[in-house]
Amino acid sequence: MAARILVVEDDPGVGAALQRALAAEGHEVELVVDGPAGLSAAAARQPDVVVLDVMLPGLDGIAVCRRLRERSGMPILMLTALGAPGERVRGLDSGADDYLVKPFAFPELLARIRALLRRGRPDQVLRLKAADLEMDLISRRVTRGSRPIELTSREFDLLEYLLRHHQQLVSREMLARDVWKEPSRATPLDNVIDVHIAHLRKKVDQDAPTKLIHTVRGVGFVLRDGEP
Repeated sequence: MAARILVVEDDPGVGAALQRALAAEGHEVELVVDGPAGLSAAAARQPDVVVLDVMLPGLDGIAVCRRLRERSGMPILMLTALGAPGERVRGLDSGADDYLVKPFAFPELLARIRALLRRGRPDQVLRLKAADLEMDLISRRVTRGSRPIELTSREFDLLEYLLRHHQQLVSREMLARDVWKEPSRATPLDNVIDVHIAHLRKKVDQDAPTKLIHTVRGVGFVLRDGEP
């Protein structure tokens, strides 16, 4: 699947290698070398995927990612030499869809980009809805009826995932992999997921006659319009 890909990378060797590898796959690639240029190129070109380094001159990748996410749902793959869990969390919480630590293997990078492309461009769907719950993906606003719902970044991503799987069972394994970006499920992460679900349920379903977020005991969760 050929795509328009924006690479924001200030290391000349890495940037050139990325450009060659992606062009060899048939993609149209634009390379820029600092944060402000990345924002400008993304606004002008509307790429299908942004490959974004964290350590950038002018404006770092975390700030660029946040600003891009305020404007659009275009997929963002972040690259960094910082592999500590706290750095990965910062990147993902800023709005990145995926995260890859340098040095990386190009086949893995290409596979991750293919996965992002298979999901389709999220900005083509601007709103998600279930019953009277609505989510605006561009403004990142959520309402239930006329009531605005204030969510953390993680809660927003979790609710978006549940809405995209409306009426479908979502397991803790799926949430660990796709929302928390952890390849394997673990008991401590299960506890974190359950706490976030509890907070989200309280915000979404408080004082509402119809409950939307349901637990399927021993399996996972489902967002559906009321009781079965």
